[in-house]
Amino acid sequence: MNDFLFELGVEELPVAAVHELSEALLERFRAALAEANITHGSLKSFGSPRRLALLARDVAAAQASQVKSRRGPAVAQDVQGQPSPAVLGFAKSCGVDVSELQIETTDKGSWWTSTIRTSEIATPTLLPGMIQKILADLPIRKLMRWGAGDLAFSRPVHWAVMLWGSECIETDILGVVSGRTSYGHRFHHPGAVEIATPDAYEAKLLAAYVVADFQQRHTMIREQITQLAASQQLNAVIPDDLLAEVTAIVEWPRALLADFDPKFLEVPAEALIAAMQIHQKSFALYTQQDKIAPHFIAVANIDSTDKTQVKKGNEKVMHARLSDAAFFYQKDKAHGLAAQIPALKQVVFQTQLGSLADKAERIGKIMMALQAPLQIDAQELSRASALSKCDLLTGMVGEFPELQGIMGYYYAQHAGETPAVALALQEQYLPRFAQDDLPTSPLGHALSLADRLDTLYGLFAIGQKPTGVKDPFKLRRHALAIARILLGLPDLSLQACLQAAADAYGGQIERPAPELLSELQTFILERLQSYYQNQQVPIELFQAVRACQSDCLFDMAQRITALLGFIQMPEAQALSAMAKRVNNVLTQAAQNRELYEVNPDTFVEESERVLWAAIEQTQQRFKTEATLDYAEKLQILVAIQSKLATFFDQVMVMDPDLKLQNNRLALLTRLQGLLISIADLSHLASLTK
Repeated sequence: MNDFLFELGVEELPVAAVHELSEALLERFRAALAEANITHGSLKSFGSPRRLALLARDVAAAQASQVKSRRGPAVAQDVQGQPSPAVLGFAKSCGVDVSELQIETTDKGSWWTSTIRTSEIATPTLLPGMIQKILADLPIRKLMRWGAGDLAFSRPVHWAVMLWGSECIETDILGVVSGRTSYGHRFHHPGAVEIATPDAYEAKLLAAYVVADFQQRHTMIREQITQLAASQQLNAVIPDDLLAEVTAIVEWPRALLADFDPKFLEVPAEALIAAMQIHQKSFALYTQQDKIAPHFIAVANIDSTDKTQVKKGNEKVMHARLSDAAFFYQKDKAHGLAAQIPALKQVVFQTQLGSLADKAERIGKIMMALQAPLQIDAQELSRASALSKCDLLTGMVGEFPELQGIMGYYYAQHAGETPAVALALQEQYLPRFAQDDLPTSPLGHALSLADRLDTLYGLFAIGQKPTGVKDPFKLRRHALAIARILLGLPDLSLQACLQAAADAYGGQIERPAPELLSELQTFILERLQSYYQNQQVPIELFQAVRACQSDCLFDMAQRITALLGFIQMPEAQALSAMAKRVNNVLTQAAQNRELYEVNPDTFVEESERVLWAAIEQTQQRFKTEATLDYAEKLQILVAIQSKLATFFDQVMVMDPDLKLQNNRLALLTRLQGLLISIADLSHLASLTK
């Protein structure tokens, strides 16, 4: 066994490529070793702006020999007793003579087979070709070519290291010959770094001011920022995506604290943070009172001897960026949010669906349909829909699209709009992702729903629905957002919301509304099912509820919660099994059967009377005790299970006497109605074993 090291030195990689390619390099190498039947120990990848590398421990010196067996055509010979053309072709494809084939006989016949034992090949012999193939297969979004040949990679390659223990493997890697020479930090240690053995790699680079391990740099940066902020009694805002981005652009991270002019604090904090994060890749700071502080943390790629100069340089650039943000803010406030309304007609939402003005008008119509259930003020509804897309035309949102809705909130406040309208403008884009916060206000609920319903209905209607992994309009995200909002609204149904969208489009859409509404309802429920699966809710449980309730999502949530508790109970198995049996009996008897009412006078067995009494009593309780929740109803149904078991033990449901048979089927139909008033419990049978 031996350790193996491969490093590829390149010009600065794109930010997104550093971690992505280092992980892909590792996984493809793991797969290549498995395919070659080479055993190994731990694998580790490295990634920085100037290098991709992997280190494999305890790699077998040679691939293990293998015995490969192939089955060919059935045993047969031509009329002269010679091997058939099929057998000759099979032997040729296996690289052996016909005389080397074997015959395998089973109870189904005899076949020609070929058994080949592969010889052991030294691992160092295989590694160059393996690495070359892996590099060619990496998921590089955009290739760059350099030199006079056909060399192509994410960025030009400058060096390569390939070591098998202390032995150097020399081969051509994207135009350079691999060796044991790496290079350190571009400024602190630009010279060569000789790597003697794979296990010396990290330490050698660390001495050359390079932290090659992506995760180690990631942790270092977070700790440096946190400690630096704490030293000033401040809290740092450290978004995961920004931290990953900064990790990908430095090899020797050094966090530094800098300041900006407090006058910029007049600009909304979200705009300041956007300028810091997007333009300067810096981290904002908050006071203990949760107010943004006039300071920020930048992460340098050098350990400067003149930290004051580095600090001033960062502050100078930050001043320019924040000045731009302040300019946009003042200009937008002076112009006013409502002044943008006429200009919405000039901005296309979607070619077939009209302008932003058309969209805002449809949003208003959809919100009107939601007004009564959500108890929204009509004037605020009208104002919120009219202003909903105005901030998209402002300078600030033009510079920072991430601030859509947020700037609408601030500009509406400045213009004297009601607090409800301002908040709704901010909440209309919530939730932005699966675990994001939901709108908190009725007007926010209505605006967020209306915006997404308009987008979803319109794009589905013109054939722009998602296909496979492609979802350019993020319609799956919109569908889940609609579902999550409706989970908290007891007085809104999914069908009513979709119908409101259909009515808002009116004759603009040629596709028949009923067909489209059904497709959209299914699409949204599928997203909700995935959401619940991610919450560890069994798919069978969701389907049990969906079979009985798929319109009021709030009610669906109540049923799901009750069933999650129910399936943990010992009685759940028996009741779900009985529900399944009832369903099976009624399904098998459904053909050519009329529906009959239960006639107690027709009962023959005492178990029929007992079951019927329990059903009637339960129906009465469900009807009169309005405060019963689904968990309590399930407990009541549990009491019927023993009576149903006795019924099935003592009664032949499919009695030859059709009068008795029909009455018993009617009895089970009434019981089935009780069971499915909560969920189709038969779906739970596999969960309660």
